[in-house]
Amino acid sequence: MMSEFKMPFAKGASINRPPMFGGFNYAFWKIRMKFFMESIDMGICDAVVSGPFIPMQVVKEETVKKPWSEWNETERKKALSLAKNIITSALNMDEFFRVSQCNSAKEMWEVLEVTHKGTDDVKRARKHSLIQEFELFRMQSEESIADV
Repeated sequence: MMSEFKMPFAKGASINRPPMFGGFNYAFWKIRMKFFMESIDMGICDAVVSGPFIPMQVVKEETVKKPWSEWNETERKKALSLAKNIITSALNMDEFFRVSQCNSAKEMWEVLEVTHKGTDDVKRARKHSLIQEFELFRMQSEESIADV
C-alpha cells in the first residue's frame, strides 16, 4: 500500500522559501542556506560574509560614511540587504530570538555558527580532552573485559 511508505523528509525544498532551521543538523542547513542565498543574489552572500554595504566618500582626504540623503539609487539598492530577512525567515522561534538583537546578517550568521557549530578553540579543546581521556583509559587489575 502506498500510504505506508514514508519519505525521509516530510516536505520538499522550495526555490521560493529558505530552508527552515530548528536547531538540528546545522551543517546541512548552513550549506542549503548558502545555496538558497546564492540563487537569489550573490550580494546577499556578500552581506553575510562581509557585513552590510555602507557607501563611503572622501572628505578632506579622509574616508567617511556617506550621509543617507546623498546615496544614489545604486548605493541604496546595494545597501538594501535581504540577508537579515532571509535568515530570520528560515528560523524557528527559539533560533529567531537568539539572533533578533543582531544588527547585521553577518552578526546573525556568526551567532548561529558559534551556537551550533562552536568556535574552533572550543572544538579543539574538546578534541584534545577526548584524546587525553582515551589515552589515560586503562583496565584496572580487578576488572574484566566485560566490566570495562
